[in-house]
Amino acid sequence: MATAEISIQNQASITWRRYYEMTKPKVVLLIAFTALVGMLLSTPGAIPLKSLLFGLSGISLAAACGAVINHILDQRIDALMERTSQRPIPSGHMDTPHAVSFALLLGVVSMLLLATQINLLTAGLTFLALIGYAFIYTLYLKRNTPQNIVWGGLAGAAPPLLGWCAITNNVPMEAFLLLLIVFVWTPPHFWPLAIHRRKEYARASIPMLPVTHGVAFTKQQILIYSLMLLAVSLMPFMIHMSGYLYLAGAFALGLGFVYHAFKLWKSTDNRHAMKTFGYSIVYLSLLFALLLADHYLVLIIPELGS
Repeated sequence: MATAEISIQNQASITWRRYYEMTKPKVVLLIAFTALVGMLLSTPGAIPLKSLLFGLSGISLAAACGAVINHILDQRIDALMERTSQRPIPSGHMDTPHAVSFALLLGVVSMLLLATQINLLTAGLTFLALIGYAFIYTLYLKRNTPQNIVWGGLAGAAPPLLGWCAITNNVPMEAFLLLLIVFVWTPPHFWPLAIHRRKEYARASIPMLPVTHGVAFTKQQILIYSLMLLAVSLMPFMIHMSGYLYLAGAFALGLGFVYHAFKLWKSTDNRHAMKTFGYSIVYLSLLFALLLADHYLVLIIPELGS
C-alpha cells in the first residue's frame, strides 16, 4: 500500500516537472527580468504593486505559452537534435493533446490578466508578440530563411516594452529603445549556439546561418552585430535616459562582447562559440541591471546624470 502511494506521488511529480519543463523556465525568467526592468524604468517613483504582480504574471504566462507551443510545433525537429531530443514530447513523457490544453490554459489566463487587470494595449501587444514567436517564427521563419533569428527575435525583444506599457499604457521612444537593444543582441547571442549545433540543424533541415552560409560567414556576422550592439547600447545615455554609471558599464560590457566575438572570428575552430554564447547571457542580464542601478542612483544623486 505504501509502495503504491509512493509510486503515484512520483508519477505526479514527474508529470508536473514535464509541464514545467515545457515552459522553458530559464528563458521565461530572463523575459520576466527584462519586463521588470521596463516597468521600473517607466516612472521615477514606485510602481503600483497590482501592476507589478499582474503585469509580470501576464507577460510571463504568455512567454510560457509561446514556449509550450514551440515544443508542440517543433516536436519532429526536436527528436532529431541531441540538445532537444529529451524534451517532454519527443521523449514520450508528454502527449500533444495535453500540451495543447496546457498552452491554451496559459494563453487564456495571460490575456485575461493583462486585459482586465493591466490595460488593453499591453494585452494586445503581448498577444502579437506571442503570435510572432509561436507561429510566425516557429512555423515560417525558422524553417524558411537563414535570417530567421534576426526577424524572429523581434517578438522575443518585446518584454521590456511590454513591461513599460503595463505601467504607463503607452510606448514612448525609451521603451522602443529597450526593445532595440534586445533585438540587436539576439543574433550574436544565438548564432554561436547555432555554430556549435550546426550539424544537428542540418540534419533537421533547419536553415540556420551556419548551415546555409558557413561557419566563417556566421562568425563575421556575430562580430558585426556585436559592434552594432555596442553602439545601440550607448543610446540610452545619448537620449538622456541614463547617466554616467550606465555609460561606463555598458561600454565595458560591450567591449567584452566584441572581444569574445573577435576571438571567435579569428579562431580556426569553434571552441569559443559556447563561451561567446555564455557571455551573451551574462551581458544582457548585467546591462539591464545597470539600467536599473543608474535609474535609481541618478534619482538620489542627480549630478551623476548626463
